[in-house]
Amino acid sequence: MENTNPKVWLNGKMLDYADAKVPILTHSLQYGSGIFEGIRAYKTKKGRAIFRLKDHVKRFFETAKIYSMELGYRPEEIESAIIEVVKVNKLDSCYIRPFAFYGDDKIGMSTSNKKVSVFIAAVPFGAYFGSGLDKGIRCKISSWRRINSEILPIRAKASGNYINSIIAGNEAHAAGFDEAILLSCNGYVAEGPGENIFLVKNGRLLTPGEESDILFGITRYSLIEMAKNEGIEVREGSIHKEELYIADEAFFAGTAAEITPITNIDGISIGNGKVGPITARLANEYREIVSGNNTKYKNWLTEV
Repeated sequence: MENTNPKVWLNGKMLDYADAKVPILTHSLQYGSGIFEGIRAYKTKKGRAIFRLKDHVKRFFETAKIYSMELGYRPEEIESAIIEVVKVNKLDSCYIRPFAFYGDDKIGMSTSNKKVSVFIAAVPFGAYFGSGLDKGIRCKISSWRRINSEILPIRAKASGNYINSIIAGNEAHAAGFDEAILLSCNGYVAEGPGENIFLVKNGRLLTPGEESDILFGITRYSLIEMAKNEGIEVREGSIHKEELYIADEAFFAGTAAEITPITNIDGISIGNGKVGPITARLANEYREIVSGNNTKYKNWLTEV
């Protein structure tokens, strides 16, 4: 963490990061049984603001419900704690990580009667893909398939789900690509390791639907609403792999990735191999929204 003395919130108390300790045999470290959210705050003219805070906290509690985790707090208390962590660390632009985990240090997979701890941290954070945010990135369709609801709850943002993402990302990076694209078990385009994917074809915006085993990203929902308000037709549904190659434009959307153009997939240039006009238009509008410059979407921002 970059702050010289960062503060974090653990079980209702604000602590120095170095003092926020858990047993090395913590259940969620052993078995991947934690749940989390990824949230961003941005610098605006009025100060800092958190993007879609209530929506992220709502999903955090929905994930907890799916996994029968009793967090011990109300959503409003977690929202307040997140705001306080950003304030106390005096961060303008940052990534916020609420995380709930089983603090029990006994061997055994059962979660019955195990205490749930809740942790919130905020760290300085820039562009996830660096210059790719403006120039575009190269992706590889992974040989690994996206998990589905017959295996694990894909709507839940749970730690264990992301082992699937890590192995796909490792494969892509080892082959010299910036990121992976996973297909669903039925062979349709699903998403990136930590991002939803969009295509542009003949002026229409296409994105995988719920049948494609995707996480319902909050940035994804935001982009769909933005596009419709801009008069861009949006279709959610099944997308064949080859549709990626012949798309006019493609981009990732996510809290970390924001809107990141994809200019090459499996060595094939997407469109003319440059950032497309609709991608650039939506990316610019997104930046205006999170920076507080587009008041049409001011309800998406929580001032800190």
